[in-house]
Amino acid sequence: MPKPPLSDLIRQGRGLDPADLVLRGGRVLDVVTGDLLEGDVAICGGVIVGICADYEGREVVDVTGRILVPGFIDTHLHIESSLVTPYEFDRCVLPHGVTTAICDPHEIANVCGLAGIGYFLEASAHTVMDIRVQLSSCVPSTHMETTGARLEAADLLPLMDHPRVIGLAEFMNYPGVLHGDPGCMAKLEAFRGRHIDGHSPLLSGRDLNGYIAAGIRTEHEATTAEEAREKLRKGMRVLIREGSVSKDLHALAPVLTERSSAYCCFCTDDRNPLDIAEHGHLDYLIRTAIALGCPPLAAYRAASLSAAEACGLKDRGQIAPGKRADIVVLADLAACRPEMVFSAGVRAGEAAFAARKVVPPVARHSVKAPRVAATDFRTGGNRSETPVIGVIPGKIITEHLTFEIAPQDGDKRPDLARDLIKIAVIERHGVNGNRATGFVKGFGLQRGAIASTVCHDHHNIAVVGADYTDMALAANRLSEIEGGFVVTEGGRVLAELALPVAGLMSLEPFEVVRDDLIALRAAARSLGVVLEEPFLQLAFLALPVIPHLKITDHGMVDVDRFEVMP
Repeated sequence: MPKPPLSDLIRQGRGLDPADLVLRGGRVLDVVTGDLLEGDVAICGGVIVGICADYEGREVVDVTGRILVPGFIDTHLHIESSLVTPYEFDRCVLPHGVTTAICDPHEIANVCGLAGIGYFLEASAHTVMDIRVQLSSCVPSTHMETTGARLEAADLLPLMDHPRVIGLAEFMNYPGVLHGDPGCMAKLEAFRGRHIDGHSPLLSGRDLNGYIAAGIRTEHEATTAEEAREKLRKGMRVLIREGSVSKDLHALAPVLTERSSAYCCFCTDDRNPLDIAEHGHLDYLIRTAIALGCPPLAAYRAASLSAAEACGLKDRGQIAPGKRADIVVLADLAACRPEMVFSAGVRAGEAAFAARKVVPPVARHSVKAPRVAATDFRTGGNRSETPVIGVIPGKIITEHLTFEIAPQDGDKRPDLARDLIKIAVIERHGVNGNRATGFVKGFGLQRGAIASTVCHDHHNIAVVGADYTDMALAANRLSEIEGGFVVTEGGRVLAELALPVAGLMSLEPFEVVRDDLIALRAAARSLGVVLEEPFLQLAFLALPVIPHLKITDHGMVDVDRFEVMP
């Protein structure tokens, strides 16, 4: 939308000319003072020009009896993890009040590099909501995995001043920062003085001081109130996360007060269309925080003004003259059920979505994995003592467990009585054909297998199973459908979701993806799975920057030692 002339903004704000749009009869929540302000809201183009007064407008929308709050800002997420394109993400979450999303496209960047980031930059220029991009800092996240691309500081420099770029995305390789890895230091130096997002789970004390001293100012990995408070005290803005797997809101709610809310924000990180349909998006975080005892002002401030300030977006976050007209209309603050949403003065609806220009997707046919057989999932070794990944429901942190698993005919087999099932990662970018196997506890799986190309952050094939033949079927099926999720049992496919864009995103409407996820979840439960979100939980078992034990195509990774186990 072109910027209106300043003279139009001034004249409409003064009431000398009719405003382009007037929202009449509601009350405005002032996220600075907490007051509810009477009067119309006048909008010129996509800019708020007047509040607390009566206005005439070329178009008038009656919001009598309603409360108007600033549009919500998701301060950290990966749109690819919603399993749909930026256009369907726009259509899915804008009606939930999310008018700005700060995305890190490192999922697609790990598959196809700069082409993936370029796709997001171009697509984001045409969505109704405002999507801003942080440049992916860790492609790959570590040296202990195989990816489809590698991005160095020199690759990112040409995009630094792109108008849709916020800064440098989550710096996951925190050991690389602390130990002065040359590649890490080059990126941090290049973005010195600009916005740099953090990722430092369980980091504390002097190590946290050193990490923050590198210029990193926001962080979404706090999982306890104690961890969040230390990061706040040391100048970090804490992004309270509640996604499909990582659920930290209940633990961090005591930290969110009117006093601290200036430095607290909300984010989802990874949230799929089924969770959005069942629970919501940032609207869910707001009403849940309030239900947990957070003051409404603190919750709405964290979702808007604090988020805008944290990301350097001075043109939004408050319903006030001169601010972008991002407005959510509610019947009740505690319930937080958006009835109308305006993004830069455009009302969310099918007409607005239909008017968008659509950019063709990239990274088709990206799954180039070798075909596997049942015998490829055997785990050798003479020692019975075996490392096992312990799943913690609702967390991406895992336990580093040890069990005695005796080899039988040269293979350590799944032990269903102890919930010890096999996990494997298969390189799928056509680079080296690596395979690694191990054990995981916590799925409850009794039969069959589950496989996925959503496998953070390298996005190779991850498969868990009780039966090797079903594991092979699931992994091979992913190559045939260009990636996605597959559930198998007894030599047949029970359910699947094709994600042909980089093996990460569907080309279908989000409603279709939502329904397919329902079928996948039911199929997983039929195998005995007890996890609420087994597919994304599986994806995070391969992320070697989250403590404590993970697996990549290189092998089992001791994250605390930051090394592949022998």
